Amino acid sequence: ESMRSIRDCILCISESNRRINHLMGAFNFTHSDSSTFILMGIPGLEAAHIWISIPFSIFYIISLLGNFTLLSVVGKEQTLHKPMYLLLCMLALSDIATPTFVVPKALGIFWFNLKGITLAACLTQMFFLHMVSVMHSATLVTMAFDRYVAICNPLRYATILSNEKIAKLELICLIRAVLFILPLPLLLSQQPFCANHIIPHMQCEYTAVVKMACGDITVIRIYGLVLMFLINGFDLTLIALSYILIIKAVLRISSKKAHQKALNTCTTHICVMLTYYTPGLFSSLTYWFGQGIAPHIHIILADLYLLIPPMLNPIIYGVRTKELQTIKNSTSKNPKLLNHLSLGPNA
Repeated sequence: ESMRSIRDCILCISESNRRINHLMGAFNFTHSDSSTFILMGIPGLEAAHIWISIPFSIFYIISLLGNFTLLSVVGKEQTLHKPMYLLLCMLALSDIATPTFVVPKALGIFWFNLKGITLAACLTQMFFLHMVSVMHSATLVTMAFDRYVAICNPLRYATILSNEKIAKLELICLIRAVLFILPLPLLLSQQPFCANHIIPHMQCEYTAVVKMACGDITVIRIYGLVLMFLINGFDLTLIALSYILIIKAVLRISSKKAHQKALNTCTTHICVMLTYYTPGLFSSLTYWFGQGIAPHIHIILADLYLLIPPMLNPIIYGVRTKELQTIKNSTSKNPKLLNHLSLGPNA
């Protein structure tokens, strides 16, 4: 009787396992979690992860402090509620979001060896990183247009670029960023991934994730390349066109003082563009043409590209913009200083 009970129990367990396997096959599940990836951090420098985390933390903290300070100053001062400073706030928000999507997870890898990340979390991180990057680029284009109107058509500045129109432009830029980037994670989510789920990076970098896909990725690669050239090419063309028109207008100015003032209004924006596009361009060039460069150099450059511009932007604007300097140095005992603030930034 005892042996019969044991045999019935074994048959019952076998039947249960058979049913579980059948259900798992129907829903495309496996015993192992095939949707989990492993972020390696910086391969080859695992022993130095703790030391590397120190500058990463410092850069991140400086970035947060600088950009939140900029948002606070613009938010509190009614005199700064102008189109250019609304654009500065949009830039600051993107500078806060960009490292926030990367640094906390990177520090988890460096400090606690938390390398696992699900496919959903990986694609979500990729989407928001690229979306914010496209939004950042669009904001720089809008800022170039702002400088063009301020110099080439100053009398109509207030009517062409009101706060409401800037808000609508930024909403259009946000919709463009979402529509352009959303297909990337959607296409990748339909791909089967190979057994090796190791990402040699501290973030879900697009190229590394694409390389792990086992299916046909022709459409994904073509879309990624078209997207890169379309966004970067279109935005840089508009920025270049704006500054060509600005230079032409400045050269027609006879007064040296007005000539210098007009150039100074663009200097800050040019510095911010250089801090944004130069590291990204250098990182891309080393990736495509620097086959002899160690992999960890590529990874460090790619991550510094996400950390350096957000840290430098509020510093550049704080140093180069007279309005922000005036407010910083003024006190409540001397409110008359605010009456001398000009429309745009002047060096």
